[in-house]
Amino acid sequence: MIQYMKSGISALSLTVLTLLMTGCKQENTMNRNEIPTPVSVSEITYGSISKIFSTNSTAVSNAEAELSTEMAGKYHLQTNPATGKPYKLGDKVKKGALIVRIEDKSYENGISIETKRLNLELAEQELAKTKSLYEKGGATLTEVKNSEIRIMNSRIDNENAEMNLEKMNIRAPFDGVIVNLPHFSKDAKVNNGTSVVTIMDYSSMLLEINLPESAISEVTVGQKAYITHYTLPKDTIIGEVTELSPAISSETRTFKGKLVIDNSELLIRPGMFVKADIVTESHGSTIVIPKNIVRNERNRHMVFVVDQGIARSKEVRLGLDEKNSVEVLSGLDKDDQLIVRGFETLRDGSKVKIQR
Repeated sequence: MIQYMKSGISALSLTVLTLLMTGCKQENTMNRNEIPTPVSVSEITYGSISKIFSTNSTAVSNAEAELSTEMAGKYHLQTNPATGKPYKLGDKVKKGALIVRIEDKSYENGISIETKRLNLELAEQELAKTKSLYEKGGATLTEVKNSEIRIMNSRIDNENAEMNLEKMNIRAPFDGVIVNLPHFSKDAKVNNGTSVVTIMDYSSMLLEINLPESAISEVTVGQKAYITHYTLPKDTIIGEVTELSPAISSETRTFKGKLVIDNSELLIRPGMFVKADIVTESHGSTIVIPKNIVRNERNRHMVFVVDQGIARSKEVRLGLDEKNSVEVLSGLDKDDQLIVRGFETLRDGSKVKIQR
C-alpha cells in the first residue's frame, strides 16, 4: 500500500514537472515568435503645469457713460481732431473732448459771459488801485475791504456764468470709445435730457463669475486668470481675481466673484462671452507627460517605458493636471523612454519596436 502511494506521488510529480516544462517551452516559443508592436517614444521632459478652475461669463466695460443734454437747443456734432471729420461710432476720445455742442443764442445772451468777465477784470484793477492808494494813505481799509468783496462777487458771477455756459457742451468724462451715437441733423432742435452719445472705456474690463463650492478654499483674491474667446484663438488675455463673496448660494452651490481684465489692446469687446481659467496652483521644472497615456489599474496609475526592446509597466504618482497634461511626482527616471503611441494593446513584457 505504501509502495503504491509512493509510486502514485512520483507519477504525479513527474506529470506536474512535465507540464511546467511544456508550459515554459511554449511561453519561450511564444516570446520568440511574438511580433514586436510598433511604438513611439518620448524622452522625459520638464516643464510647468498649473491647476485651474474654469468659468464662463460676459465681459463688461469697467466704465460706461450715457451722456444727455442739460439744455434744449440746436444740435451740432463736433469734429474729431484726430481724423479731421465729425465724430462717429468707434472713434476713440480723450477725457474732456468736446463731442456735441448745443446752441441757444438767447440762453447764451442771458448768461452775458463777456460782461461778467469784464466786470471781474475791472474789479481786479480797482482792487489793485485801492491797495496802492491805501499804502500811500489815500484810501481807507474799509475801501480796500469793499474792493475785495466786489472782486469776490465778480468771480462768483463769472464762475456761475461759465458753468451755465458749459451746460451747452457734451464732453467725454474719461478716455474711451464712442459706442452709441444717435443721428441728429445739423441744427436739429433737441430737448433737455436727450441722449446724444455713449462712451465706454474697455481698456480694463470686468467679469462677474460664479465658482463651484469646491473652489472656495482654493480661489483667492490676487490670483491670475487667463481669458480666452473663440474669435481670438492665438491670443490669451491676463486677468486677476479682485473680489470674492464668502457666501455660497443654497440653490446653485456656487459663490460669486469678480475678475478685472487687462484689455489694453482692446481685443475683448463689451458683451463677449469669454472663458476664464483661474490659476490656483502652479509648479515649474517638473515632469509633465500626456494625460492620455496614463492607465488606471486598481486605483494605480501606470505608464509604459521601453527597456531593451521590451515594454515595462511603471507605476507613477501624479500631481497637478491640465486639459491634456499631467504632472508626475514619482515613478519615472530622467533616462526613461516613455511610450506615447502604440501603448493601447501592450502588456508588461511585450516586445516593441521603436518607430522614429
